[in-house]
Amino acid sequence: MKARTWRPLDGVLLFDKPLELSSNTALQKVRRLYQAEKAGHTGTLDPLASGLLPVCFGEATKFSMGLLDADKTYRATVRLGLTTTTGDAEGEVIASKPVNVTAEGVEGVLSSFHGAIQQLPPMYSALKHQGKPLYEYIRKGETVERALRDVFIHDLRMTRLEGTELDFVVRCSKGTYVRTLAEDIGAALGCGGHLIALRRTGIAAFDLAAAYTLAQLEAMDDGARDAALLPLDCMLQDLPSLELDAVELQRMAQGQRLGKQLGIPDGKLRLYSAGRFIGVGELLGTRLAPSRLLSSIAKSAAASHSGC
Repeated sequence: MKARTWRPLDGVLLFDKPLELSSNTALQKVRRLYQAEKAGHTGTLDPLASGLLPVCFGEATKFSMGLLDADKTYRATVRLGLTTTTGDAEGEVIASKPVNVTAEGVEGVLSSFHGAIQQLPPMYSALKHQGKPLYEYIRKGETVERALRDVFIHDLRMTRLEGTELDFVVRCSKGTYVRTLAEDIGAALGCGGHLIALRRTGIAAFDLAAAYTLAQLEAMDDGARDAALLPLDCMLQDLPSLELDAVELQRMAQGQRLGKQLGIPDGKLRLYSAGRFIGVGELLGTRLAPSRLLSSIAKSAAASHSGC
């Protein structure tokens, strides 16, 4: 059997994760297709959820934190009237109530969830307590005391109400449990409810419409798959940019700070030299320091320095 040849590869793939695959399994399938040495994803989706899962290859993993912290958009379906142990369709039904709601009543309840809210993280989650995910405790019949979590709901809109099924679209902050939101909406409506479908449609400025399915990727040749990758700086477009000359590039690559009068607020900047993205710097007053640079930049600087 021929050994797999892994290759260095840098870039970002917008992947449409299918149902029934964990995020890690989906990542490994995509990584094998690309034969990439290094890959990671930005934001876990449960097997029962589908949708946008950006996959970062190589150097892109250095700049993925912005997506992990970004707002996310979901389409969700709630089954009203039934409450389950897990808050979704995988759990056992523990309560049943009649459903007597109107569109106006639902819209009123949804509006009450706009803005800053608090959520109690579910026991059936990967959130860790003393080094172990919560779901390991609940599987042993143990319940762990959890602190309320502050999250922010930017937008929450009903898209369909039919019988006992409610569809909504939500744009929310990092750390929001849509499963918990579905339960809380059901409770506020007085009938209970649980999540039966979830699809992530957006992360920051990235949209599911630009994502590729596994079947699409498998049907492509190597050249077409590589052409589907986005550049490294695509995840940093909300940061201001700065062009460095060759001397400034060399100094930054060697870990030195630059004195710069930029007239912009302190914070992270995208750095370029000769039009090429080289990494991220951090501005504090008039001092610009390297934050995360491409490995090739650091290696080039080290080679140049040793040759002096």
